[in-house]
Amino acid sequence: MLSLRQKTFINIQELHFPMPRKRVEHLVSLWGNETPLRIKYKDIFDIKAFYQFMREYLKVNGWTDEELGGTSETWESYYGERIDQKGAREIWFLWRLVKEPTGSPMIRYYLDIDFHCIGIVPTEVIVDGKKLKANKGEVELKIWAYVQEKFKSEFKKHWLLAPLTELFTERVYDQAVYQRKKEFYQELYTFTSYIKQWFKMKRYLPYEEHKQFYRSWAFPSHKKEQ
Repeated sequence: MLSLRQKTFINIQELHFPMPRKRVEHLVSLWGNETPLRIKYKDIFDIKAFYQFMREYLKVNGWTDEELGGTSETWESYYGERIDQKGAREIWFLWRLVKEPTGSPMIRYYLDIDFHCIGIVPTEVIVDGKKLKANKGEVELKIWAYVQEKFKSEFKKHWLLAPLTELFTERVYDQAVYQRKKEFYQELYTFTSYIKQWFKMKRYLPYEEHKQFYRSWAFPSHKKEQ
């Protein structure tokens, strides 16, 4: 698979494949298909504050970049930017993240996030009588989630267990994978809820509302249904 770490700018459409940057065996899509979750916001917000919120939230919750490790200040598998004649910025950056769920050494989570920001220009907004610098434009997130069944790779390496892979999967691991997928889904639901909360978007929550731990730097011009 093409490495996203190349420095040359290539057609961004070629980069929108929802997979980790390196080949990973035995990946199962969390919701059974390759259609990503999408969140779109178009109005006034602080793009730097949004970036920092996203990274801090994911880092606190155990996500990291497998190649860069936990010490890197950035997670970009790819970053691209262009500026039009009026000075508006169009920005792409892609994250390819991994997480080891506690208590399940034979299962791993993968999270792919594509950011696409359009028409980003500087602006100012008045909040509580104070003038703040911000940005105006649109941001769209596409999110893919996968569970890796690591135990299958381990079984197939063993001459005796390899023929029994499917049997063990069906009788031993299926329930464990189902439970982990359920937990991962709930984690993603909470994550996307925080994103929408940060943007002050309207949500329909079947679960308990989450306390706003992260200050929002989004300033919708008017309330509207998302």
